[in-house]
Amino acid sequence: DGYRNTNQVSDDYRYQDGNYDAPNDGYYRGRDEPAQDEDAQSDVTEGHDEDDEVYEGEYQGIPHPDDIKEKQKKRAPAMDDEYRDRADLMAERMEDEEQLAHQYENIIEECGHGRFQWTLFFVLGLALMADGVEVFVVGFVLPSAEKDMCLSSSNKGMLGLIVYLGMMVGAVLLGGLADKLGRKQCLIISLAINAAFAFLSSFVQGYGFFLFCRLISGLGIGGTLPIVFAYFSEFLSREKRGEHLSWLCMFWMIGGIYASAMAWSIIPHYGWGFSMGTKYHFHSWRVFVLVCALPCIASLVALKFMPESPRFLLEIGKHDEAWMILKQVHDTNMRAKGEPERVFTVSYIKTPKQVDEFIEIQSSTGTWYQRWLVRITTTLKQVWDNVLYCLTAQYRMNTLMLAVVWFTMALSYYGLIVWFPDMIRYFQDEAYESRVKIFDEEEVSHFTFNFTLENQIHRNGEYRNDKFIGMKFKEVRFEDSLFEDCYFEDVRSSETFFENCTIISTVFYNTDLYEHKFINCRLINSTFMKEKEGCHIDFEEDNDFLIYLVSFLGSLSVLPGNIISALLMDKIGRIKMIGGSMLISAVCCFFLFFGNSESAMIGWQCLFCGASIAAWNALDVITVELYPTDKRATAFGILNGLCKFGAILGNSIFSSFVGITKVVPILLASSALVGGGLLALRLPETREQVLM
Repeated sequence: DGYRNTNQVSDDYRYQDGNYDAPNDGYYRGRDEPAQDEDAQSDVTEGHDEDDEVYEGEYQGIPHPDDIKEKQKKRAPAMDDEYRDRADLMAERMEDEEQLAHQYENIIEECGHGRFQWTLFFVLGLALMADGVEVFVVGFVLPSAEKDMCLSSSNKGMLGLIVYLGMMVGAVLLGGLADKLGRKQCLIISLAINAAFAFLSSFVQGYGFFLFCRLISGLGIGGTLPIVFAYFSEFLSREKRGEHLSWLCMFWMIGGIYASAMAWSIIPHYGWGFSMGTKYHFHSWRVFVLVCALPCIASLVALKFMPESPRFLLEIGKHDEAWMILKQVHDTNMRAKGEPERVFTVSYIKTPKQVDEFIEIQSSTGTWYQRWLVRITTTLKQVWDNVLYCLTAQYRMNTLMLAVVWFTMALSYYGLIVWFPDMIRYFQDEAYESRVKIFDEEEVSHFTFNFTLENQIHRNGEYRNDKFIGMKFKEVRFEDSLFEDCYFEDVRSSETFFENCTIISTVFYNTDLYEHKFINCRLINSTFMKEKEGCHIDFEEDNDFLIYLVSFLGSLSVLPGNIISALLMDKIGRIKMIGGSMLISAVCCFFLFFGNSESAMIGWQCLFCGASIAAWNALDVITVELYPTDKRATAFGILNGLCKFGAILGNSIFSSFVGITKVVPILLASSALVGGGLLALRLPETREQVLM
């Protein structure tokens, strides 16, 4: 319904003739252009030879640049834009936007859905996969990285949150820039930042520099999600948009599975790597960080061969470039379908009135940094104006409701995703402590300990002339015991303490039994020689594999939900999908009260992830469809940044209740999901809506 008869006087759907007598030069000029003859449209793709030179644009219905300049000189504008009221210009632009939206929908339908969209699907899927990988990287490397960097509990917590902080800033900043600089360009910038700093983080040795690299890497990958969905949606027709954006979401799941599988196969091989002297170590977890950057690098390379979004180009008035890309999409799909003779019939596309004011300093004016400063500040001002535009009367209510839904979803989802492994580890620790061996009033003399002591408590014991050589203490406590004339050499310990002990004439040589491990002890004539340097966590945890297993199963469990949401997204609508998924997820939370074992927690985690993924997919789709092209990535970036803030808050709150109570996390997650789900039902349905 976007095309009209060519004999009607229309300024939105107009075809050019072969000799270019009409002033249809691809740029919007006003409302006084004459109607064209119907017969003049037959030669839209024919060329024109002049002086033995052929301008190839004439074969594609694009006027020669010289013709454009000549016509612009002859034609005086009816009214200069600078003398017109801005409100009139904005009203005219809004009308143009409405016409463009319907015409563009018809053009995309003519282009069809085929090889081009599937190629772009996999390229952008790799970028989305890189986002999914990034969420899991730090959690997987922490058990090994803490051994290399001597990380305290607070250091590990900060490392886990710093990535989300970077993502939050990156989503807002790069999402906003994508509406001004272009989808493809900003996505390349995002992926390049992530790839560079992820690669660098695998080589740095210090905690501070590693933290900085992960922060900047998170900033880069944070901009990926808003740009990917805005970019792909602008190549999809109304009938295909919901389904194929949902299929695209599967790459986030694939990223989680990829990260889990690589961690499981690489990190346990702690010997993989190399060392340079005593200061530089490149262990297996660093190899894992490098491998996790591969999807990002692959997407970055493939993206160089993909075009910019034609919808974005039309928005900024670049008619000819947009037309060429749409023709490329059409021809690629038609060749793949075996219909290469099909001609792209569109010759003119509506371009909205340009009203943005951009200050530019000429190359001869000022110094280079002054020119760049003006460009940067002006661009940032435009991004900020876009942010404020999302809160204007037209979009305020939708933005606020979406913000609440995004936040409640992130708070519960990311909070529980951290809480599940912590609770499983808590159950394991409880089971481990229940198997502790207690030794009371034992007396050992002239004995050599050269084996591992694990999960033991020794009370009121006496050890005389004993040797502890080349051994390990793991979860061992000595309480109210006596050590006299003993010798400790090459001893490593983990969670081992001496409490209220008396230590007489004892030598500690090359051990990690430091002062803080002796609590209220009396040391008489005892000597500490050549203490061990470096980190004091020297044991591979036997249950580290559980981190990989739980994450792998959690990622795999969303596959059924992904498939169901993709198939039903365009049938039942976005709103019902969000509300239904969040309410079902809330019900799953209540059953966590009955999860009192590792297997039960793993099962409920899989069920929760599978039920909630439909809400995530529908949120991505409706956020894309509710905002116009020049604000789409900005709005998505703001909401996704708020999502990452909810993730930070959820991680902090939920992890603090592990081992204390299950009531608060379960009730908080359930309440947030119910409130967000009910509010989502008040959002407008966008299933039949064209992209504005």
